[in-house]
Amino acid sequence: MTLADGIWQQIFNYDNYGELLTLVRNSLIAGAALGLIGGLAGVFVIMRDLPFAVHGISELSFAGASAALLLEVNVVAGSIVGSLVAAGAIGVLGARARDRNSAIGILMPFGLGLGVLFLALYKGRAANKFGLLTGQIVAVDTPQMAWLLGTSAVVLVALAVMWRPLAFASADPDVAEARGVPVRGLSFAFMIVLGLAVALSVQVVGALLVLTLVVTPAAAAARVTASPVLLPLLSVLFAVASIEGGILLALGSSIPISPYVTTISFSIYVVCRLAGSYRTRRWGARRTAPQPA
Repeated sequence: MTLADGIWQQIFNYDNYGELLTLVRNSLIAGAALGLIGGLAGVFVIMRDLPFAVHGISELSFAGASAALLLEVNVVAGSIVGSLVAAGAIGVLGARARDRNSAIGILMPFGLGLGVLFLALYKGRAANKFGLLTGQIVAVDTPQMAWLLGTSAVVLVALAVMWRPLAFASADPDVAEARGVPVRGLSFAFMIVLGLAVALSVQVVGALLVLTLVVTPAAAAARVTASPVLLPLLSVLFAVASIEGGILLALGSSIPISPYVTTISFSIYVVCRLAGSYRTRRWGARRTAPQPA
């Protein structure tokens, strides 16, 4: 076997694939839930220019999950606690964009340093450490599934309640505040909801690549539509396709799930960007074309 053949076997190997599918039943269900909340939350992440905040929250989520791993308690719960601490701190310290980015820049290395410390102290399986950073597909057991689905339901209910006023406050905060919309309160509430969404996403794609689930699908959808209905629908569709496709591809290999999810998500974004550019050029050509007399 050549080196190229060996690499290909590691990336794509579908021996006994049908039997392996039974191992990821929980992960496929969790992936659908995470795609749903990641796609919906991502719409407001793009509208409110919060990709950097997502990355900052993921670092403290990683620290919380690492601490839970060290203490041998529920990793999902630890991840959620870390995310909520980060989201709350960013929401309180960063009312303005510059202040927010400064707060995130301070929290990120602190969270990453704590996570590295906890993992260094952890003497268990190396795969558990690696999975927190890059994701894993067969680690969603029944207790974790209950946490994931329960927290996903909380996020969905919160987004449903605040969707319209949050969309108004995100599009034009000054006018929304003048109309009596509690802009600052909604901003803080959304940061908490975003913290929960990030904490759940870390469980599958890992702390380093959570942006691909919470940011990229919404950014791709925004390239092809500005419709308030189609935008969240496409964002959710792209997120679910990325994570479910990544799980199914990673199942037949010895490679972590994250490269597959990121590749699918990035490919969708490239296609949407090209489609959006083509539509813009075509619309511009129509507007500049001479009109018949």
